[in-house]
Amino acid sequence: MLPALVIIANEGYQDHEFAGTEMGLVNAGFQVIVASTEVGPCRGKFGGHVDAQMAIHDLDVKDFDRVAFIGGPGAKTLQNNHDAHRIAKDTVKAGKILGAICIAPTILAKAGVLKGKRATVWNEDGAQDQLLTENGATYTGDEVTIDGKIVTGNGPEAATKFGLTFASL
Repeated sequence: MLPALVIIANEGYQDHEFAGTEMGLVNAGFQVIVASTEVGPCRGKFGGHVDAQMAIHDLDVKDFDRVAFIGGPGAKTLQNNHDAHRIAKDTVKAGKILGAICIAPTILAKAGVLKGKRATVWNEDGAQDQLLTENGATYTGDEVTIDGKIVTGNGPEAATKFGLTFASL
C-alpha cells in the first residue's frame, strides 16, 4: 500500500472533509497516515476524533506518495506555520500530488506554491479568494480544481469529489 499523508488541525478540523478524503484514498488502495502539529487525539469541528500518528515537524514528504491538507476552522492555525509551508513546498519540489480543501488552500497560497496556479477555496465569507489572488493564484470558484499536480476543493460539499479526485491523480 502506498502511504498518503493527511494533515489536520489538532482542534477544529472539518470532519466531513477528512472523511471524504480518507474514503477516496482508502478506496484507491492508499494507507492513510494522519499528521497534525502534535501526535495524539485531534477533535473535529463536529465532534469527530482522529489520532494524529505523526507531528508535522517530524515529517519528510519523501516517505509519502501524496499530501493533503484538510480544512475547517482549525486550519487557520496552519496558515502561517513554518512546517506546513515546508511540507507544501517539499511536496511540489518532489513532484508529488498536493491537495487542500476548504480554507486549507490558503495554507498552500501562503507557502507560495499556488503562484501561477488555478485553485479554489471555501469562500463563504469572501476573504479566502482574495488571499489566494494576493499570493499569485487564479481563483476559479469551482467545486474542485486541478492544476498540474495540485488539487483544491472548496468545502464540505466537495469532500467526496475532492477525495476521489485527489486519490485518482
